[in-house]
Amino acid sequence: MKYIITGSLGHISLPVTKNLVNAGHEVAVISSSADKKAEIESLGAKAEIGSVTNLSFLKNAFSNAEVAYLMIPSSFSLSDYAAFQIEVADKYIEALKGSSIKHVVLLSSIGANLRKGAGPIDGLGYLEEKLLALPGLHLDFLRPSYFYNNLFSLAGLIQQAGIAGNNFGDTDEKLVLTHTDDIAEVATTHLLQPLSDQNITYISSDERHPTEIANILGKAAGKDNIPWVTFSDEQAYEGMLGAGLNESFATLYLQMGQSLRNGTLQEDYWKNHPTTLGKHKLEDFAKEFAAALANS
Repeated sequence: MKYIITGSLGHISLPVTKNLVNAGHEVAVISSSADKKAEIESLGAKAEIGSVTNLSFLKNAFSNAEVAYLMIPSSFSLSDYAAFQIEVADKYIEALKGSSIKHVVLLSSIGANLRKGAGPIDGLGYLEEKLLALPGLHLDFLRPSYFYNNLFSLAGLIQQAGIAGNNFGDTDEKLVLTHTDDIAEVATTHLLQPLSDQNITYISSDERHPTEIANILGKAAGKDNIPWVTFSDEQAYEGMLGAGLNESFATLYLQMGQSLRNGTLQEDYWKNHPTTLGKHKLEDFAKEFAAALANS
């Protein structure tokens, strides 16, 4: 089987690429960085160096593939990430037309079913809709939850202010958490063994209340009894700007927090709860959190 992988050698695309190559398949990896070429080739994959906003490049990269793993890359240097998401989604759709790709595994997200009102997830909902409109495709939408990696943003608050928080967390609802290794495992399975013509899979590793998250990560940072503080939208927005996020990303993350706070973001997850959760629990991530703090 011939695979095309987007996402360069990121936290998910790297293990997926390794797994597919080890299974004996022909794999090409798209990366915008020429510096990644040697590393990609060292894995036994072909390096396709170019931008996912370049339609002619994408069409050429997709031309010989049979299966595609799609994700929309993120860069905090972008001044309008929402517009970038739509641009990439549209380019993916155009590149798929006329290609030999019949099976697409999309890294989507919990909340993509909302289509609007979930901040950075809206672009993934848009891409889901566009893919559904293409005839003859087998589609796997992977909808992981809140990435553990997002919790690294709490490090400064915990260390400097002795608190953790965001503009959500003041209800009884638990926050659904996902480790990228668990996502990569599910993605590999779906790439190798398609389940149905149109399939949606929710992926989660743990489900914990924000107060638990604050306490466990606080202990990992050497601080006991760290409280979770639910900030106002204004406080959260100013805090993100102060931490270096631009207005585009701060606005999108604010909207995502609002959808978590009002319960809409995770509503469909609870209705379609996965039968099993991933193996990486919050306590496991806390070790990564502590190690990152020690090396900072």
